[in-house]
Amino acid sequence: MEKQYKKEFPTLMAGKRVMYVHGFASSAQSGTVALLRQLMPKAEVVAYDVPLDPDVAMDFLRKKCEEVGPDLIIGSSAGGMMTEMLTGYDRILINPAFQMGETMGKHGMLGKQVYQNPREDGVQEFIVTKSLVKQFADLTTHCFEHAADEGEGRRVWGLFGDEDPLVHTFPLFREHYEQGVWFHGEHRLVDSVAIHAVVPVIRWIDDRQEGRERPILYVTLDALRDGQGRTRPSLMKAVELLIEWYDVRFVCPNPPYDTEALREAQEWIDRAISVPAYNRVIFTGNTQLLYGDFMVSTTDHPDFMGTTLRLGCDEFKTWEELIVYFGRINQG
Repeated sequence: MEKQYKKEFPTLMAGKRVMYVHGFASSAQSGTVALLRQLMPKAEVVAYDVPLDPDVAMDFLRKKCEEVGPDLIIGSSAGGMMTEMLTGYDRILINPAFQMGETMGKHGMLGKQVYQNPREDGVQEFIVTKSLVKQFADLTTHCFEHAADEGEGRRVWGLFGDEDPLVHTFPLFREHYEQGVWFHGEHRLVDSVAIHAVVPVIRWIDDRQEGRERPILYVTLDALRDGQGRTRPSLMKAVELLIEWYDVRFVCPNPPYDTEALREAQEWIDRAISVPAYNRVIFTGNTQLLYGDFMVSTTDHPDFMGTTLRLGCDEFKTWEELIVYFGRINQG
């Protein structure tokens, strides 16, 4: 059973409007809507029952965007595919079904289907015909038509589960957009994925919209893993907390001419940290080049201009002591 994370981020998208676009055979009563409202209690999260007909659905969603003026649109699966086409808005696409017609054929969606969640009109069942499958296939040919438009590249994020059994569109997304990231998970947006993968991206978008710059905190590779390459205890607990307050960056040594070591370090961080490490890994042998406020490392870095906190010393034997320290200085 999925672990329940009763967590909220009161400042995240505070005073802003977030629109959620649900996936195929779902509704605005999706548990994801309730989850997003829990995570962002000071934001207004809106969602609507998307019409089954894909062409009608796109007209409906564009009209809702005009009415609502969302600061952020989050779409999942077929909703992610449609969200990509809602240009002019900041958007997060979660496992977007850019090959929806093919997906419907491969996974036996023809015939009578039941909506996964209650719908406002009370309809519980619907029929998927070959004609409907073709309509979805035709709609997907319009994906990415505006991907090259000025400013669109930085407004679209794609999040892809590394164990998704239904949708495999990461390579297609990366042909058109740079900001594509793998997360550890499957197709559904469960609580843990929302916290570990979606919330960090929402925070980056919120910061950009506000022109907000966070203090910089560096964490060296030796503070992330022990001598046997194992993730240090409480590391992810610390990362999830620290990214609420800091722009956290990850520093790896840069051994000359050893491309295999560089690749191994990058792959390890991608596996262990996942989304929070996106575009935030630095390879250098000279910490004097790093400008920031804090550095967590198992060794001293006298050339670093900020404050170095040495993991393993008497004061900070483990990440738990560092969590207490940063909590104290950030929460008063």
